[in-house]
Amino acid sequence: MVQAYILIQTEVGKAADVAREISGIAGVTLAEDVTGPYDVIVRASANNVDELGKLVVAQIQSVEGITRTLTCPIVHI
Repeated sequence: MVQAYILIQTEVGKAADVAREISGIAGVTLAEDVTGPYDVIVRASANNVDELGKLVVAQIQSVEGITRTLTCPIVHI
Protein backbone atom coordinates (compact mmCIF):
# COMPACT_ATOMS: atom_id res chain seq x y z
CA MET A 1 0.00 0.00 0.00
CA VAL A 2 1.18 3.51 -0.88
CA GLN A 3 0.08 6.55 1.11
CA ALA A 4 0.64 10.20 0.32
CA TYR A 5 -0.17 13.72 1.34
CA ILE A 6 -1.49 15.86 -1.49
CA LEU A 7 -1.04 19.59 -1.04
CA ILE A 8 -3.57 21.62 -3.00
CA GLN A 9 -3.85 25.25 -4.02
CA THR A 10 -7.32 26.47 -4.93
CA GLU A 11 -8.99 29.50 -6.40
CA VAL A 12 -9.75 32.18 -3.80
CA GLY A 13 -12.69 31.19 -1.61
CA LYS A 14 -12.90 27.60 -2.90
CA ALA A 15 -10.90 25.69 -0.24
CA ALA A 16 -13.86 24.46 1.83
CA ASP A 17 -15.79 23.34 -1.27
CA VAL A 18 -12.75 21.54 -2.69
CA ALA A 19 -12.03 19.76 0.62
CA ARG A 20 -15.66 18.69 0.93
CA GLU A 21 -15.80 17.26 -2.58
CA ILE A 22 -12.44 15.50 -2.34
CA SER A 23 -13.37 13.86 0.97
CA GLY A 24 -15.95 11.79 -0.92
CA ILE A 25 -13.45 10.29 -3.37
CA ALA A 26 -12.55 6.62 -2.81
CA GLY A 27 -8.97 6.33 -1.58
CA VAL A 28 -9.04 9.67 0.25
CA THR A 29 -8.75 9.16 4.00
CA LEU A 30 -8.63 12.83 5.04
CA ALA A 31 -9.24 16.19 3.34
CA GLU A 32 -9.02 19.42 5.31
CA ASP A 33 -8.87 23.07 4.39
CA VAL A 34 -5.90 24.83 6.00
CA THR A 35 -4.12 28.18 6.00
CA GLY A 36 -0.69 28.89 4.56
CA PRO A 37 0.78 28.40 1.10
CA TYR A 38 -1.62 25.51 0.44
CA ASP A 39 -5.38 25.64 0.88
CA VAL A 40 -6.26 21.96 1.27
CA ILE A 41 -4.24 19.00 2.54
CA VAL A 42 -5.36 15.50 1.61
CA ARG A 43 -4.16 12.12 2.83
CA ALA A 44 -4.77 9.32 0.36
CA SER A 45 -3.89 5.67 -0.09
CA ALA A 46 -3.71 3.30 -3.04
CA ASN A 47 -2.44 -0.20 -3.76
CA ASN A 48 0.58 1.06 -5.72
CA VAL A 49 2.18 4.19 -7.15
CA ASP A 50 0.38 3.84 -10.49
CA GLU A 51 -3.02 3.75 -8.78
CA LEU A 52 -2.03 6.73 -6.63
CA GLY A 53 -1.13 8.66 -9.78
CA LYS A 54 -4.47 7.80 -11.36
CA LEU A 55 -6.28 8.90 -8.20
CA VAL A 56 -4.54 12.27 -8.24
CA VAL A 57 -4.70 12.98 -11.97
CA ALA A 58 -8.09 11.48 -12.90
CA GLN A 59 -10.11 12.25 -9.80
CA ILE A 60 -8.57 14.82 -7.48
CA GLN A 61 -7.22 17.22 -10.11
CA SER A 62 -10.58 17.19 -11.90
CA VAL A 63 -12.32 18.84 -8.92
CA GLU A 64 -13.42 22.34 -9.87
CA GLY A 65 -11.52 25.12 -8.12
CA ILE A 66 -8.11 23.40 -7.92
CA THR A 67 -5.23 25.34 -9.47
CA ARG A 68 -2.23 23.18 -8.45
CA THR A 69 -1.37 19.98 -6.59
CA LEU A 70 1.82 18.60 -5.06
CA THR A 71 1.89 14.89 -4.19
CA CYS A 72 4.17 13.82 -1.33
CA PRO A 73 4.39 10.02 -0.95
CA ILE A 74 4.94 8.83 2.62
CA VAL A 75 8.18 6.91 3.20
CA HIS A 76 9.27 4.99 6.27
CA ILE A 77 13.02 5.35 6.75
